[in-house]
Amino acid sequence: MKKFEEKTTETEVIFEGKIVNLQVDTVELPNGKHSKRELIKHPGAVAIVAITEENKIVLVEQFRKPLEKSIIEIPAGKLEYGEDPVDTGLRELQEETGYEAERLIPITSFYTSPGFADELIHIYLAENITKMENPPPGDEDEFVEIIEVGLAEAKAFVEEQRICDAKTNYAILYLEMMGILK
Repeated sequence: MKKFEEKTTETEVIFEGKIVNLQVDTVELPNGKHSKRELIKHPGAVAIVAITEENKIVLVEQFRKPLEKSIIEIPAGKLEYGEDPVDTGLRELQEETGYEAERLIPITSFYTSPGFADELIHIYLAENITKMENPPPGDEDEFVEIIEVGLAEAKAFVEEQRICDAKTNYAILYLEMMGILK
């Protein structure tokens, strides 16, 4: 057994949903004892950092039910099983913002909550975005408002907790560190 590895001895599927599945695993610990782990299984997601010709970051505001409030985020969406993250990113950018990108450049990927979930978010920088004449419709149960702001205003949103998610905070930090958004 590898250092710290937990060997799964039993898996009980509790719930299978549209977005996540929940399972409880019984694991054997490195010391030979057993424990339970509650796990959220998620197909992953893609988030897009899009900058306009006017040097503004494209954000969306939407209501997030788990938080019971609206927050401001970079556009993002769930991966479909087997879907290429670039395809997901291009689609989500179009559906959520009405922009299309010439191409997507990988920035990073990170696990959102590795203590209980396997969700991996891939973040891309959209290159050469343009507003679409006829953007595809978004999801029928998703209501978003597009917001375009400079770096100072984005940072103010962080201070005000209007931006309070990891992917968007990471994007703002990245843009500032790389000197992409001033």
